[in-house]
Amino acid sequence: MPDLWEQTRQDHLRAAQPLAVRMRPRSLDEFAGQAHFLGEGKLLRRMLQADRLTSVIFYGPPGTGKTTLAELIAAYTKRHFDRANAAAIGVKDVRDILLHARKRLENDGRRTIFFLDEIHRFNRAQQDVLLGDVERGVITLIGATTENPFFAINSPLVSRSQVFQFQPLDLDAITGLINHALKDPERGYGQLNIQLDQDALAHWATACDGDARRALTALEIAVLSSSPTPNPQPLTPTPIHITLATAEQSIQQKAPVYDATGDGHYDAASALIKSMRGSDPDAAIYWLAKMLHAGEDPLFIARRIAILASEDVGNADPQAIQVAAAAYDLTHRIGMPECKYALAQAVTYLATAPKSNAATLAIGAAMTDVHHNRTLPIPKALRDGHYAGAKQLGNAQGYKYAHDSDTGFVDQDYLGIDKTFYHPTDRGYEKTIRQYMQWIDDQRAKPKIPDQEKAPT
Repeated sequence: MPDLWEQTRQDHLRAAQPLAVRMRPRSLDEFAGQAHFLGEGKLLRRMLQADRLTSVIFYGPPGTGKTTLAELIAAYTKRHFDRANAAAIGVKDVRDILLHARKRLENDGRRTIFFLDEIHRFNRAQQDVLLGDVERGVITLIGATTENPFFAINSPLVSRSQVFQFQPLDLDAITGLINHALKDPERGYGQLNIQLDQDALAHWATACDGDARRALTALEIAVLSSSPTPNPQPLTPTPIHITLATAEQSIQQKAPVYDATGDGHYDAASALIKSMRGSDPDAAIYWLAKMLHAGEDPLFIARRIAILASEDVGNADPQAIQVAAAAYDLTHRIGMPECKYALAQAVTYLATAPKSNAATLAIGAAMTDVHHNRTLPIPKALRDGHYAGAKQLGNAQGYKYAHDSDTGFVDQDYLGIDKTFYHPTDRGYEKTIRQYMQWIDDQRAKPKIPDQEKAPT
């Protein structure tokens, strides 16, 4: 006879499960998203089909299926499966799991998969406990993390694992999951009379930001809060109508996936800089908005803008550095939220300014020369002559004062050897600089006669 008490207990546990847990896929074919490594013919699917899974690291934002896929692998593979959360266990627990995995392999040849969720919560020493048995093949590790494994996980462990990066689910995948939950009579709401407006569905698909758990939780809240009874019954006479207003109230405010000290911080800054450098003001202003919305320090943004003004705009638009300096000063003085206007002005100005990295290349080349080559002595004519004894040393002797010339230029050696570090472009104001430097070269090439022609204005 079946154990009725045990069956009742299991029914109670299932009834308490959130919708997002009940709707977890039961097979790889039901799994939504990540087709770039789980689709037909892709690497991870081939590894699973051949039962040749090696140690892997699942990396990506919350709600993209890392834990779900690990559990599917547990059902799919013929290996023993252990799971743990790094926030809840210590080294002793890990050593016990490794010991049993070794005995299992020695006694009957059965291999073990160890799924360690939130593996980034282990420090370096704790992660090192896994290294030996991963390397020897005693366990196949599946580590799940929301943080960049190349920063958060020991390099030797990463090098012995295949990293799979999970992407946020797209709109079609989220829409499909919600519709599936509405129709599934066993795990979802297929037995209820639910009418979901299309604009409500579209709002959830957008507002969840690719997080399947958030989308299904929003559906669950909407159903439970719209039902005429606390526990909606199958085929409720009164339909449950979910409008856009209900959908908006059923999902928390969207928060960008952004770690102010990790990947989100550096990736967003990189996107902002590259968009300005690439002369795309719309992309640049979007990344600025995302950073500010996520709580990024506006002074950090202002510093990055100031760096770009010299590094990537330079003398193609000398006013760019003034705009950046003013934006930094205003950001420092007034702070958020008003400083966003100054930052927006600076970002759009720099994005649309002509670009030149000639000054950047010049200082790089000069620094390299100073570092690697023999240090050049300062020509005596350029040395300080404002002290007693300078004349006796020959300092400042033979110096030609440029303003004594009608052109403002005199031919004089300022370096001691012939080297060129600065190569101005033909963009923006730097084109004028290039023309002036050509005029200088022409003057140097002329016979040394007084009253040289005047410099161009």
